[in-house]
Amino acid sequence: MLLLFLLLLLAAASPTPSVLADVPPSNKVVFILAGQSNMAGRGGVVANRWDGRVPADCAPSPAVLRLTPDLRWEQAREPLHQGIDAANHAVGVGPGMPFANALLRSGRAGAPVLGLVPCAVGGTRMADWARGTDLYAQMLRRARVAVETGGRIGALLWYQGESDTLRWSDANEYGRRMGMLVRDIRADLGIPHLLVIQVTLLACLLACYGETAATTTTTLLPQSACFLLLPLCVLCTCFLPNKCSTTTYILH
Repeated sequence: MLLLFLLLLLAAASPTPSVLADVPPSNKVVFILAGQSNMAGRGGVVANRWDGRVPADCAPSPAVLRLTPDLRWEQAREPLHQGIDAANHAVGVGPGMPFANALLRSGRAGAPVLGLVPCAVGGTRMADWARGTDLYAQMLRRARVAVETGGRIGALLWYQGESDTLRWSDANEYGRRMGMLVRDIRADLGIPHLLVIQVTLLACLLACYGETAATTTTTLLPQSACFLLLPLCVLCTCFLPNKCSTTTYILH
């Protein structure tokens, strides 16, 4: 009885961690996944139902973890954004797992374990992610919790933009808002050189303006390097520290 009493006292005196699951390796590298439906995952979703198929590139790995909606670490598996995206959105396969698996295969991950922090919500506009909004606050909180047990944030992966093509006002403000998001998240996380990797579909832009769209887009995104992947029409923008001009690479 005395031993039990002492154990109870010890448990009561111990601080309650904000991450409730088993503590992952302290040298993990964390990646924040944010944006709208393409990041949240719509692969295999038909009529608002996921078919349950998991491609080989999206297979789970013991070296890839996910921060759950209730801030627990668990082995990552599709759909990564289950419980994160809006309740009325069916989630399926997204780019998070292929990214993590490819990074591990490359041997350049910089850590034995990767931690993915899903935050994306389908149908959101850039304005919905501005500092002061609920989505921004949630992303910031989850990012901070992810490194409470050690490790570092490797990058913010941002896949969003379709909802900002519906109104000219949103389209015209996109570059400024994206720049503010980068500056704000770097400042609030205290990581002035945080890498931000932005991916957006350019199907509409290319149809209207052709390959010169890449040049048009880079003028809106200062301190970045842009990669236009053809014929997939995917623009990948890396916001790099101490980079004063933009560079565009056309890959055929």
